[in-house]
This record gives sequence, structure tokens and C-alpha cells, in this order.
Amino acid sequence: MSRRTPLALATAAAGLLAVATVSSTAGSAGAAPAAAPAARPASCTPTLQAGTQVVPIRFAGGRTDVQVFVPSHRPARVPLVLDLHGSSSNGPAQAGISDLSVVAEREGFVVVNPTAAIELPPSDPPLPGGSWAWNVPGVPTTAGQFPPPGARDDVAFLSAVLDQVGAAGCVDTRRTYATGYSGGGRMASALACELSDRIAAIAPVAGLRAGRPAPDEVSVPEVQSCTPRQPVAVLTFHGTADGVNPYGGSEDLRWGYSAPVAAQTWARLNDCRTGPLRTTLTEHVSLTTYTRCAGGADVEFERIDGGGHTWPGADEPEGPLGPITQEVDASETMWAFFEAHPKPV
Repeated sequence: MSRRTPLALATAAAGLLAVATVSSTAGSAGAAPAAAPAARPASCTPTLQAGTQVVPIRFAGGRTDVQVFVPSHRPARVPLVLDLHGSSSNGPAQAGISDLSVVAEREGFVVVNPTAAIELPPSDPPLPGGSWAWNVPGVPTTAGQFPPPGARDDVAFLSAVLDQVGAAGCVDTRRTYATGYSGGGRMASALACELSDRIAAIAPVAGLRAGRPAPDEVSVPEVQSCTPRQPVAVLTFHGTADGVNPYGGSEDLRWGYSAPVAAQTWARLNDCRTGPLRTTLTEHVSLTTYTRCAGGADVEFERIDGGGHTWPGADEPEGPLGPITQEVDASETMWAFFEAHPKPV
């Protein structure tokens, strides 16, 4: 399946959707995440139509428009995948990177592509809809600054997105998943820490975390910053030549400890009893697995030797952020993982 590279995103996003600018009333830092909804009754009439559409999300007294894709054929209770953009990007641009709607149309799941609310300087070339960053709890943005006071609480906002899209789309609450690229992967990781009763599995690309780096020793996670109440299955992809979120870690409080340490920490959080077991998938891709985990929440880590800060499976072998492997398709692989890891009954 073909994918579009980051360089092609401006054109793709322009034709897909103009993202509404988030108003200053869209959220506040003090909002609390919504509690996990009870299982919905067997009968439900979806109000969302098939195809790509904008869904207005009410949050903290304001409205934010969110891009949603609904497949043509869907079960009575449809799975949902939250697909979060990287820093200096937006929801429609991320939809162009992942092309998850192609997989969703075939497999029958909803894809949600929200946009963050911290505005960053425009990218080069500028993206239609602007450049935004997530308020990942406890860490600075790529601009090196902590979110300003009153910045939208994105854990609470994304919980509201799950509530409202879930109700309108008749979503299966046992099959709610999150992925994200770069900063979106860090945000998806934070959701697994904070909303473990709602998120069955995550699959960050170039962005898996297990809590923020410890401020006095960034090579390890701060234990108290990620205390999920339930196990969350984890799949991640990371290139060894990633220059933005380095495979081996960095001194940056935004990133810190290495990608392997993040996977190992999730294996500990999920009480995995077997692993790490490493197997070779292709010439440049290896898989490390941790299994026999609590609640069936396996942890899988795909290492791409020589891979850049890129989404595996994009059209071209190399982009502005380094090589893009063609040996694995992240979107196809993560859906197979998600499908195998619903929340236990």
C-alpha cells in the first residue's frame, strides 16, 4: 500500500480539510479527565456518516473541530483509533502521513485525527491548518519551553473526544486504541498512563514513552509519572538513526531515556513474565517481544536499523527526517496488533 511522505502533506491536507483554529476557550489546565464510560447498550444508532468529516467537540466551554473518518461498512460496535500528529503538524497532515483511513475502510474502524492547541512557528513549507504541539504532561514542547499557564489539558480534551465521537459513532469501548507520530507518540503514551481504563493498546511511531524522564537523571523514567490502573498493550516502531527522538536517548527533558528503556518499562508496568525475545523480521527490522503479560497486554518493539524519524511504509525511501523503511508498514502492522488486543471483558 502506498503512503505519502511528509513533503507531500501540505497538498494532501489542503485538499482534505482546513483545520479550525482552536479558540482561547478550548480548554484549561485544570480540567479533569472524564471517567471511563459504561458499556453502551447493544442497540445504538450512529449519527456519523461514512467518509471523512468534521466533528465538533465541546470542551471547557468551547468548540474544537476534529477530523474523523468512518468506514463505509462497519459493525454494530466499531473500533476506534486515535491518530495523533507530531509537533509542528496538525490532524489532517497526520492523516496524510499514516493513511490509516485506507486500512480503516477495509477493516471497519473509525480513525480520529484531532489537532493540538499549542501553536508553534510555521513549518517550512507551511502546512495548511498551522503547526501545533500537544501538552504532554510534565514535559516541554520541541520549542524547549513548558506549556504556558492555562494551556489546554490534552489528556482531558482527548478523553472528551473519545466520549463524543464514541457516542456519535457507536464505538466499542473495549476496542479503543491510540497511535501517534513523534510528539503524537509521546501524547499517546501519556494517554496509556492516564487513561488506561479506556485505551486498550497504543502503537507510537518514533515516540514511545513510559512517563516523563526523571528531572535529576533523564536516562530513566520518573516512576510516579506513569502509574496506569490497568495494563495497556504496547507496540512501537523506532529507527536507530532517528535524529529528533534519538534511539539511544538524549539529555532533553522532552525525550530523555532510550527507546528500548521505554519498552522495557512498559513490560514491567504490564507485569510481563516472558522476554525480551528478539527475532529478525527483515534485513533491517528486528522485533523484541515481552509476553505472558497481565491482561494479555503484550509489549512489542520493532527496531529499524538505519531508520530515521519517519513513519515506516511511506512512499519514498528517504525524506527530510531520514530514511523511511519499506520493509515494514506501520499502519498495517499496528492494526493487526490492535485487533489482537481488545480490553479484557
